[in-house]
Amino acid sequence: MAETYRKGKSALAAAGNESPAFDAACLFQKVFGYNRQELAVHDGEPAQEPKIGEYTALIEERAQGRPLQYILGKWPFMELELLVGEGVLIPREETELLVRTAAELLKGKENPEILDLCSGTGAVALGLASLFPNAPICAAELYDGAFSYLQKNIIETGFRNVKPVRLDVLHPGTEEFPPLDCIVSNPPYVTADEMKTLQAEVKHEPRTALEGGADGLVFYRAIADLWLPKLKPGGIAAVEVGDKQAAKVASFFRDAGLGQIRVEKDFNGIDRVVAGVREKD
Repeated sequence: MAETYRKGKSALAAAGNESPAFDAACLFQKVFGYNRQELAVHDGEPAQEPKIGEYTALIEERAQGRPLQYILGKWPFMELELLVGEGVLIPREETELLVRTAAELLKGKENPEILDLCSGTGAVALGLASLFPNAPICAAELYDGAFSYLQKNIIETGFRNVKPVRLDVLHPGTEEFPPLDCIVSNPPYVTADEMKTLQAEVKHEPRTALEGGADGLVFYRAIADLWLPKLKPGGIAAVEVGDKQAAKVASFFRDAGLGQIRVEKDFNGIDRVVAGVREKD
């Protein structure tokens, strides 16, 4: 079995994969059911031919640039396992900072009313649901592919307090919401120019979940203008932002009547989350 794994790792390395050992191990576990530690125990056992073919096919997909997460069909986020695939943004570790920041600002609020805009897989909404299991949470998503994964992940994780809603953040209709304690969002924020230079692998993800207009700030303007007014006095807002966008987004928040603005850095030292509190009347 170990020889099969090593061949997969070598094929990925030859294709220029940046983490061949990790990726080959993940794909091996998907097909054979053994992680790297278990593989060492079963090293001498022969691999079944049909499974070798299946593993080789997955290695080839990965070598051609299909995201590992899409091949696996699921990916961890906080303590959750979320279903992922073509048509939805892959949850990323830095987005956990958005959830943790919002949760910290919500301390002391019992069952806060929460709205997650541009929900995608539901990572942010479900992450908050894991911390506030009785809070009413609305997860808003527009696009069919992402909305399908949002619905599936709500069912799979069992957080029935999360409600999926079809909604266009930029052009809302007549949707009605109660006064909100919290608005969160990880919106598209890649600029039009940056879209041209994205890694080939990232380009597998839906453009609608990545591009935020010419300057990457289209969604933040809409959130400030159209959505932050729905916050209760004392309600909080928190958004994930791209590199070098924090100062501008913070200014949008201030213009929308939010104070106590804070910017949180991710594990790479990049300003990643902007948050604020709506001033009380």
